[in-house]
Amino acid sequence: MEKLYYTITEVAQMLEESPSLVRFWSNKYPRYVKPRRTAHGNRCYTAEDIAALREIHHLIRDLGMTHEGAMAKMAADRRTVAGKVQALERLKAVREQLQEIKSSL
Repeated sequence: MEKLYYTITEVAQMLEESPSLVRFWSNKYPRYVKPRRTAHGNRCYTAEDIAALREIHHLIRDLGMTHEGAMAKMAADRRTVAGKVQALERLKAVREQLQEIKSSL
């Protein structure tokens, strides 16, 4: 069963980035990433927030866009970006499965 909320540390591990970068992106892209806060002030991310962070990660890290360029791209056509990110995630999963099969032979 999938969790409803993830901590900033869990999200950082998913993205293979530092928690401070996840926090920075959360503050920089409030239109797309809206973490909820606990009573102690800790950020809690939903699956939708994580999907948006994966899109931001793809645009900035993989494609080398600036923050302004990434914001403009997401505002113009977010569905295309989301589709590419999902395809890359599926390909990574297939690669991992193939590597497991290769190591078991």
